[in-house]
Amino acid sequence: MTDNKIITDREEMLEAVRNDGWALENASDSLKADREVVIEAVRNDGEALDFADDSLKADREVVLEAIDCLYTNALVGSPLQYADDSLKADREFVLETVKTWGISLEYASDTLKADREVVIEAVRNDGWALENASDSFKADREVVIEAIRSGGGYALKFASEELQNDPELKKLAEGG
Repeated sequence: MTDNKIITDREEMLEAVRNDGWALENASDSLKADREVVIEAVRNDGEALDFADDSLKADREVVLEAIDCLYTNALVGSPLQYADDSLKADREFVLETVKTWGISLEYASDTLKADREVVIEAVRNDGWALENASDSFKADREVVIEAIRSGGGYALKFASEELQNDPELKKLAEGG
């Protein structure tokens, strides 16, 4: 939307967000808290979650819709960055999220960045997720191998120095 007029009419906003999720930015506060309006917005553009009311940033279904939109449309970014901290620390939620969108690990709580199962699932989905794993996993051979297999050789750059210099891992990273 080019004008910055605040929209208060629900039907007008529903139409607007169906065409452009970012239209949610110009919604009235009450419409930013309207679950249906926000779901329509994030189905169109997952990053529209940024403009939603905080209560909806803590809504599992809303955040998953946003993540699904980004994944389906192969967009860059992760709506987990806009999610409430309670979801960023929710192990089951983050585990489900990183299985679909591995780079979401960047926005998970530090505790979950140090959770082996969460990290393995994240790097299996996207090897680049290794960049945001706790340092102990950057030195974990099994995790680094998973990252290289899914993210290509570039994932090796996020491994510990010792593993970066490992001849076997270098060969794997080079496609050998």
